[in-house]
Amino acid sequence: MDFTLILVLVVFATGIIVALDWAVLKRRRGEAQPGFIVEQSRSFFPVLAAVLVLRSFLFEPFQIPSGSMLPTLKIGDFILVNKFEYGLRLPVLGTRVVDFGSPERGDVMVFKYPEDTRINFIKRVIGVPGDLIEYRDKTLFINGVEQTQVVVDVTEGLTLPPLSVEVTETLAERPHHLWKRLTPGRNYGPFVVPEGQYFVMGDNRDNSNDSRVWGFVDDALIVGRAVAVWMYWETLLSIPSFADVRVIR
Repeated sequence: MDFTLILVLVVFATGIIVALDWAVLKRRRGEAQPGFIVEQSRSFFPVLAAVLVLRSFLFEPFQIPSGSMLPTLKIGDFILVNKFEYGLRLPVLGTRVVDFGSPERGDVMVFKYPEDTRINFIKRVIGVPGDLIEYRDKTLFINGVEQTQVVVDVTEGLTLPPLSVEVTETLAERPHHLWKRLTPGRNYGPFVVPEGQYFVMGDNRDNSNDSRVWGFVDDALIVGRAVAVWMYWETLLSIPSFADVRVIR
């Protein structure tokens, strides 16, 4: 279900009713009270319109549904996505109408899944247009430069999968943690990221459905940059927690 599309349609419908009431119906009924539909439209239209503007152009909340971004983001994290940092885009269509900036290496980005645009995905931006990308022996090479990984001594917190390590990797001078297995894996590239496209990967490197599987993310599919975790809610029957509010790096 595309909530944004539904919201746009409801705002459009209530807006039309409010406009008709102001231009025509109000004069026809005189002192009589407006009907139920008109009254409800007048009540809900400004609220829904404000929500649409907020979600479409400023910030939108999402919940993390999978473990592909562990250890950075865990299942049940509620995140806040900045919708204007990459430019203002039309709701539903995704067309950029005002250009403020573009994704950079190291950004955690929300986008529409290229193989089913009804689904939102979240991954880390690895390559931007023009970058030469190679993934060899589970190590990234960007424009021929190895992205150094340093093993982290994990003593508490999330439990690593078997035969795995947590490492710190730095992209564009921005460090982040990731998980990788101590087993052989497939190599990718080298290849150049096309213009208007982005190469993305999950921080849980060996358990992520990302650009290594389905290719690049087109600029038109971008939703925004994930900037913060504001709540954790594991299941409907659990109690939401605000103990791990943090900036996403």
